[in-house]
Amino acid sequence: MEQRVRQKNIILAFFIACLLLLIGRLVFLQLINKEYKITASNNVLRYEIIYPSRGLIYDRNGHLLAENRAAYDILITPRELKSFDTTDFCSIFNLSKERLQHLLAEVDKRRQLIGYQSVTFLRQVSNKQYAHFLEKSYKFPGFSVQTRSVRNYPSHICGNLLGYIVEADRAFLDENPEYRAGDYIGKTGLEESYEAWLKGEKGYSIFLRDVHNRIKSPYEEGSYDKASVPGKDLVTTIDLSLQLFGEELMKNKVGSVIALDPTNGEILTLITSPGLPTQYLTHFGAYYSQIISNPLKPLFNRSLMSAYPPGSVFKLVNGLIALQEGVIVPETRFSCYMGYHVGSLTVGCHAHPSPANLEQSVMMSCNAYYCNVLRNILDNPVYENIAQSMDKWQDYVKSFGFGTRLGIDIPGELTGSIPGSDLYNKLYGKRGWRSLTVISLSIGQGEIGTTPLQLANLAAIMANRGHYYTPHLIKNLPENALFKPRIQQHQTLVDPEHFAPMVEGMYQAVNAPAGSGATARLAAIPGVELCGKTGTAQNPHGEDHSVFICFAPKEDPKIAVAVYIEKGGFGASQAAPVASLLVEKYLTGEVHPSRTWLYERTLEQDLVSRHLE
Repeated sequence: MEQRVRQKNIILAFFIACLLLLIGRLVFLQLINKEYKITASNNVLRYEIIYPSRGLIYDRNGHLLAENRAAYDILITPRELKSFDTTDFCSIFNLSKERLQHLLAEVDKRRQLIGYQSVTFLRQVSNKQYAHFLEKSYKFPGFSVQTRSVRNYPSHICGNLLGYIVEADRAFLDENPEYRAGDYIGKTGLEESYEAWLKGEKGYSIFLRDVHNRIKSPYEEGSYDKASVPGKDLVTTIDLSLQLFGEELMKNKVGSVIALDPTNGEILTLITSPGLPTQYLTHFGAYYSQIISNPLKPLFNRSLMSAYPPGSVFKLVNGLIALQEGVIVPETRFSCYMGYHVGSLTVGCHAHPSPANLEQSVMMSCNAYYCNVLRNILDNPVYENIAQSMDKWQDYVKSFGFGTRLGIDIPGELTGSIPGSDLYNKLYGKRGWRSLTVISLSIGQGEIGTTPLQLANLAAIMANRGHYYTPHLIKNLPENALFKPRIQQHQTLVDPEHFAPMVEGMYQAVNAPAGSGATARLAAIPGVELCGKTGTAQNPHGEDHSVFICFAPKEDPKIAVAVYIEKGGFGASQAAPVASLLVEKYLTGEVHPSRTWLYERTLEQDLVSRHLE
């Protein structure tokens, strides 16, 4: 009996507790917390959104890359719209009567859906138009002004790197409920990657309406208003002065220039040419058709999104793999008789002293040497068949960052392509191919596709004698002292001791005396020990591509560079001067008087016509 009474008391106490909890919640909602009341009273309240300014973007030295300026949108509230002076309205905003009628018709279609809300009618009107509208706003019932900040760019460059800002579309809004129609978002570049950091938080002011839907006063004296929170700033790794210099050197050329610090992966310049001028970013929609119709594709970020044949710079990778596999040693010599000849197969080469050892093969960029190297790698008897040796070669190459995304912190990076046995089995059958079938891989041709960023990374690997760091564009976040870039050190599958002869060959390619057969003597910098490798990548669609990678100084390197110029011809003629001038500017601050002629010649080169023929 006592147990039954106890159970009854427990149940009764439970229901009393629930009732008290419910009563307490109702008291809180009705008497204390007025948020519910605000929501329920939306028909008499008007919310005015306060848009935050986006975070600023700086270069590594504190120079502004992206700031903000005030802009004005004209809003319309359909329920408050009355007859107005359309002629005066059109004259203020330079609209035709037909255009105005079309805009009003579009709003009318959504009238029931909009209700008492205000929606954007005209975007980013000029300061002059804004001032004229304010003077005559009494003539236009139902129209109002909303202030927001938009991007402003102190420099005309870096458009592809920064990215543009557009109004969020329906697909984005459906996936990101914290945004609403009319919000702007970063699209491409740093603006997209760091949207959450840059965007800030919207605020609002709440106003009461009277029975005629006119604004009466702030609700509760503004106690429920919310201030906007500005976006947070970014400090990039970019050196703006170096970027400007590189852009100047690439004028009237199509291609890419990437420079990075090999000691930490910080990107100093990221240039795609022709690039997207920043003047197009603020009003991207207005320029869109012009940008898209440009045959040179300025919106296309070639430094990350183009997969090119690397050409002869890839000989460095093959030479290192051969050393690691033990199929050659630095003293190994091969002869070159204007190329490599086996039966009806010929891989041509330029005239140079022969035979050559490994160091000389890099200096003179001998094709025949690396045909022999690749055959030694693939026909290595330690492997059961060529499929095994081919896949081992593929593993080595991928350890250099090829055939994969390096992880740069802006969108759009391609993986490129590095072939393996699966590809050749599909093309030729399992027994239908051999080392001679894929001999073009020896000189960076054939089925290899690499991005300019990956080639710059190769230059960093050579500088570091076997390892690289994740390339990245953000140096620090001033408002987050704990922030560290997500970088990682990556080691290649080649031991560091094998890099010495290859690096010496790169040094001799630039600094060896006349008559030695060195391919990059044009890139030599007085007082700077530059190490470089030329490349001329075959192009089935016209003139060959010009390629050059380098680093400096030889010991304790501070900068690694890759230049890829489409249809530029020999690597030594176009890409090498751009790269060496960029390195000289970074390390010495100026172009040596003895090289002024090279600087001027580089500026005068106009290779764009080759793309428009």
